Amino acid sequence: MTDDGTGLLTIGELARSTGLSVRTVRYWSDAGALPPVTRSAGGYRLYDAASAARLELIRTLRELGLGLRDVRAVLAGETTVAEVAAAHVVALDAQIRSLRVTRAVLSTVAQRGSTAKEMTLMNRLARLSAAERTRILDDFVDEMFHGLDVADPVVRERMRGITVDLPDEPTPEQVDAWVELAELLENPAFRARMRRVAEYNVAGPGGGSDPRAGGAVAFMRALVGSGAAGRERGLAPGSPEGQALLRELLGDADPAAVLERVESVTTDEVARYRDLLAVVKGGSPAAAHRPEFAWVVAALRAATDR
Repeated sequence: MTDDGTGLLTIGELARSTGLSVRTVRYWSDAGALPPVTRSAGGYRLYDAASAARLELIRTLRELGLGLRDVRAVLAGETTVAEVAAAHVVALDAQIRSLRVTRAVLSTVAQRGSTAKEMTLMNRLARLSAAERTRILDDFVDEMFHGLDVADPVVRERMRGITVDLPDEPTPEQVDAWVELAELLENPAFRARMRRVAEYNVAGPGGGSDPRAGGAVAFMRALVGSGAAGRERGLAPGSPEGQALLRELLGDADPAAVLERVESVTTDEVARYRDLLAVVKGGSPAAAHRPEFAWVVAALRAATDR
């Protein structure tokens, strides 16, 4: 404290009273957050008790991560601590999400023993902004369903679940699956295949020619059921018994049309897409029913060869 009886503090005394360095106090003062009350005859900055309280507030706000611009706005009464805190909560949430993704990416790289090239690709895709990830998903949905009249409510519901974004706290497995899924969704050949799948779904079972089979999804489930039944009974797909089982399901539907549809949705690529989607959503890979579909495909081919 100066010895002139004013009770004012030099910058060094103010720093010592708060435990801060003189350099830090001078920096905040130069930045306009802590202006001196006055100056001594020799030109030294002087501060009062209110300056000490102001300095404590500055330190608190800075320790909470606020920039000097926000600090000055609070001190000037242009905004409130609550308003600034709310804004920083949003910013911190974004940083936390980014750090979680970074941690998940590094964990995945460590587990997989990825090369530098793989790590770079994985990091780029995993750290895409929410807007960029949404663009990839929306573009895929638009190309898959644009112009199609989806009447089946089950198909409409499935449309809403054909894409998914990374969760806020992704596991390494989810990051790995998302990276592969994002690459798949941007693949023109895969998009064309999934567009064809969507067209089949909209057309209905066997191109819409079988009114008994219900919706497209129900029809595919029935095909799986027929394949399972044929396998359980030990029926050869091309045998009279196997063909009779198939006809019970198909009714008047054209076997060739159904075969084309089934083959379009039972590829390894489509099955992998479903598996990846399940993992990113936090579940287990969906059952592909490959043996059941293989029996159905063989039965359909036998029927078309007759």
